[in-house]
Amino acid sequence: MDLAEIRRSTAQPIVSFDRRELSEILKVYGRMVAAGEWRDYAIDTLKDRAVFSIFRRSSEMPLFRIEKEPRLARRQGAYSVVAAGGMILKRGHELAQVLRVFDKSLKLVSD
Repeated sequence: MDLAEIRRSTAQPIVSFDRRELSEILKVYGRMVAAGEWRDYAIDTLKDRAVFSIFRRSSEMPLFRIEKEPRLARRQGAYSVVAAGGMILKRGHELAQVLRVFDKSLKLVSD
């Protein structure tokens, strides 16, 4: 075994969005960008979950986070939409169903 094989065998698997999931998320994201609501995003792949963070401006905290946590797949569902304050707006087993929370034209009240 060479060093590369050892690293692959001991590397921690990470959770990420697959192509279909990213396509669904980016469809909603594109619609909201066109409406002028959102302007930036970030994708994080971690050991236990994948996070798609949505920003109004890149210098601010994320407005929403779309999270995928496979360990919750059998219970509440692997997908969730979390608001800026940490409140879970929608959770479920199907990503398309969870993303429908954005169809209700969520708008933040600006100070």
